[in-house]
Amino acid sequence: MGGNSPERVPAASEQRLAVGNRWLLPSAVADELDPDRAAGRTGRSQRTLRDWLVDFTLFLGAVVIGMLNADAVSRDPTISQTLADWDQVIGALACATVWLRRRWPVGLTVAMILVSLVSNTAGGAALVAFFTLAVHRPFRYSAWLGGISVAIMPLFFWLRPDPELPYAASLILTAMLTVGVIGWGLFVRSRRQLLIALRDRAQRAENEAALRAQQAQRLAREAIAREMHDVLAHRLTLLSVHAGALEFRPDAPQAEIVRAAGVIRESAHEALQDLRQVIGVLRGGGGLEGEGGEDGPDGPESSGRPQPTLAALDALVAESRDAGMTVVLDNRVADPKDVPAALGRTAYRIAQEALTNARKHAPGAEVTVRVTGAPGEGLTVSVRNPAPPGDVPRVPGSGQGLIGLTERAMLAGGRLEHGPGRNGGFQVDAWLPWGA
Repeated sequence: MGGNSPERVPAASEQRLAVGNRWLLPSAVADELDPDRAAGRTGRSQRTLRDWLVDFTLFLGAVVIGMLNADAVSRDPTISQTLADWDQVIGALACATVWLRRRWPVGLTVAMILVSLVSNTAGGAALVAFFTLAVHRPFRYSAWLGGISVAIMPLFFWLRPDPELPYAASLILTAMLTVGVIGWGLFVRSRRQLLIALRDRAQRAENEAALRAQQAQRLAREAIAREMHDVLAHRLTLLSVHAGALEFRPDAPQAEIVRAAGVIRESAHEALQDLRQVIGVLRGGGGLEGEGGEDGPDGPESSGRPQPTLAALDALVAESRDAGMTVVLDNRVADPKDVPAALGRTAYRIAQEALTNARKHAPGAEVTVRVTGAPGEGLTVSVRNPAPPGDVPRVPGSGQGLIGLTERAMLAGGRLEHGPGRNGGFQVDAWLPWGA
C-alpha cells in the first residue's frame, strides 16, 4: 500500500483505505492501535512473551469451554455418538485456529459463526474470536458480526435445543455471553487507544520542549552576536581610524602620535575587556540583555562590569571626540540616571552604533545626537549627520548593525527608522517606551 520505499508516508486517503480494508491482510498486531510498529514493519511481526502468554490463556479458555460443551453433547440423548464425535473433532480444530486470531480476526470470526452452527464444542473458540475482533478492529466489525451471530441464535437453539435449559433461557444466556465478550474486547481496545494517545501526547510534549530549548539557544546566540557587534564594532572602529591616521601621516606632530597611540591602546584594552565579558557570559551559561528581565543575567553582578546606561552617553560622545569626530550632544532628559536601566542601555547602544557608522561612512562630518523624553512620553534618540566633505573611501559593511538596532528597539516595544537625510546625509531616529 505504501510503495517500495519504506520512507514514504501514505496520504490521508490511503491511510483510511488501509484501515478500512486491513482485515484482508495478515496482521500480527492491531495496526491502528500501534502506528509505530505498523510504520516500521516490513514483514510479519513476532509475538512477544506477553503475546504468547495471552494467546495461550485464551487457547486454554477455549479448550475448557469446548470440553464442557463436548461433555454436554455426549450426554444429549437426541444426538448420536457419530455426530458427537464429529462435533468434538470440529471443536478441536476450531480451538487450534485460535492461534491465528491475530492474523485474521475478521475471517476467524466469520468462520467461527459458521462452525458454531454445527459444533457446540467450538463455542469457546467463537467467544475468543469475538473478543479478538473487538480488540483489533473498529466497532463496526463487532457490531455487524455480533448482530449476525445473535440473529441466528434462535435458529440454532430451535434445531439443537439444550437438554438442561429452556429455549428462552438458553437464547438469552448465550446472547448475553456474546455481548459481554464483545463489550470486554471494546473496553480493552479503548484502554489501549488511551494509552497510545497518552504516549503520543508525552512524545509531542518532549518534542515541543526540545524545540523550545533550541529556540531559546538560538535567541541567546543571536543576542550574544548582537551584543558583540554593538560593543566591539565601536572599539575596533576607533582602532582603525587612529591606525589609519598614523599610517597616512607619519610626519604628524609628536603630540598627535602619542595621543593616537594612547587612544589605540585604550580602545584595544576596552575591546579585550568587552570580549572577556561576553565570553564570561557564555561560560557561565547566562543570557544577555533582554533575556532575563530588567537587568537580567547580564547585570553588574553576573558580568563583573556595569552595563552602560543613558548616563554614560556623555562619556561615549567624549570618546568619539577624542577620536577626531565633531559631535554635538543635545541631551534634554532632565536626569539621565532616572531612566530605567534597560531603556537607557538600549538608547546608549543606538547612539553608539550610529556614531560608529558615521565615523566609518562620513568622516569629517558633524554628527548631532539628540535625546529627549520623559516618563509617560517615551524616549526619543536621533542621530544625524550631513554629507561628508570631499571624497569618502568606500568602507565595507554588511548592514547588520542597523538590523540589530531595529530588532533591539522592537524588543523594547519601540521603533527605529533610518535612511538618507534631506541634504545627502544620514539619520537614525528611534522611539522607546518609557512608562510613567
